[in-house]
Amino acid sequence: MDELLDILRKNARTSTKDIAKMIRSTPAEVAARIEEYERVGTIRGYRALVNEDHLKEDRVTAVIEVKVQPEKEGGFDRIAKRISAFDEVVNMYLMSGKYDLLLFVEGKTLRAVASFVSERLSTIDGVLSTGTHFMLKTYKLDGVLMDMDKVDDRLQVSP
Repeated sequence: MDELLDILRKNARTSTKDIAKMIRSTPAEVAARIEEYERVGTIRGYRALVNEDHLKEDRVTAVIEVKVQPEKEGGFDRIAKRISAFDEVVNMYLMSGKYDLLLFVEGKTLRAVASFVSERLSTIDGVLSTGTHFMLKTYKLDGVLMDMDKVDDRLQVSP
């Protein structure tokens, strides 16, 4: 992967000045490259990784495996586009294996997610079956440990 993109993936708040030092470039060149990546759609947005356990409102996240019947002309793309249009679907992937699509779905309650699956997702033409798994706790998100005690693994020195 492009070194610039790798830096931004790890910390999108890294300044163009700092990035320029890291990749031996100028801040103006870095800014121009970032602007081009945004223009062509390589960079689709920026976000903060939030530890949900620190928030007052609860949210339920489910991982849903979906088996679909691919269409003759469109394969998986048309049905994937239709499913991805639901606000509840936050991430979606085409997968190999027993199921075709892997969805990450969010709702305010377990009942809301269950209702989405039973009343809206599973009733779509071409959806053959679903398997729903509710996420209980997040330990690591996008390479970042969530709410884990920081371990100081340095050797202790005593006088």
